[in-house]
Amino acid sequence: MSTSVPGVGPLATKPRPTVKSWLLAARPKTLTAALVPVLVGTGLAFGLGVGRWLPALAALLGAVLIQIGTNFINDYYDFKKGADTHERLGPVRVTQSGLIAPSTVLAGAAVCFALATAVGLYLVMVGGWPIVAIGVASLVCGFAYTGGPFPLGYHGLGDLFVFLFFGLVAVMGTYYVQAGTVDPAAVWAAVPVGASGTMLIVVNNLRDATTDVKAGKRTLVVRFGTGMGKAEYVLLLAVSYATPFAMYALGLASPWVFLALLSLPLSLAPLRLVLKAQGAALNPALGGTARLQLFYGVLFAVGLYLR
Repeated sequence: MSTSVPGVGPLATKPRPTVKSWLLAARPKTLTAALVPVLVGTGLAFGLGVGRWLPALAALLGAVLIQIGTNFINDYYDFKKGADTHERLGPVRVTQSGLIAPSTVLAGAAVCFALATAVGLYLVMVGGWPIVAIGVASLVCGFAYTGGPFPLGYHGLGDLFVFLFFGLVAVMGTYYVQAGTVDPAAVWAAVPVGASGTMLIVVNNLRDATTDVKAGKRTLVVRFGTGMGKAEYVLLLAVSYATPFAMYALGLASPWVFLALLSLPLSLAPLRLVLKAQGAALNPALGGTARLQLFYGVLFAVGLYLR
């Protein structure tokens, strides 16, 4: 059976991956979900005088590798399970479009996870057994997001996975490998990071609701409707901007933490689309939410660093 590539025609042999196609598979716009937790955890660590650059950089590299590996796994299994078809409304997926052979995409995920494990060995030397638990759980859940016998994303657990692993675990883990402990401020700082990362999943699920139903992908939006998805997005946004006030009130941050509020204007365009648009019209909301996450994260990290 031949594979077709848009604009190229049927191919009799396996497609030859290019740098461009691998970058497409890595989904660069989603990598803010890996970058922001490390920025926030590191900003807080240096603000409290316990920051260490080498563990911070290792945590960043490990997080990015796990994110890319998870994206590859998602690309492969969404195609295999029928969630990614010619009806897809979002950006091109390399497996579904035939740009990279399925087995090659899966091998790419394995390489990313192996490299993340190698980075993790250094972090284990720094942080001890808790890092082993965090690393193993992150790798397993990264695969299980769309793979395995119980894919999390197909059973409405994708939102929880992102909030936990790209929010709580990532921020507190980044802080821990530098400080050797977890300050209460790190727990609070992880909340808006997890919330903003989950907002990306919500937009994705709202856009793909129709095709997800056909593929049997039971996201929260599919289970409870688009109204619930819109309400979830608004709630997560509200939590993100309420957290600086809570941290200041609890004495866990200085007034500089309110720098994060400067990103608020960036929330208006994606919020408007989430509330009014549907289908492919939500693609700009995905990019807008990623930009919001990045700008909020940078400002929040600077605010936690300044004392």
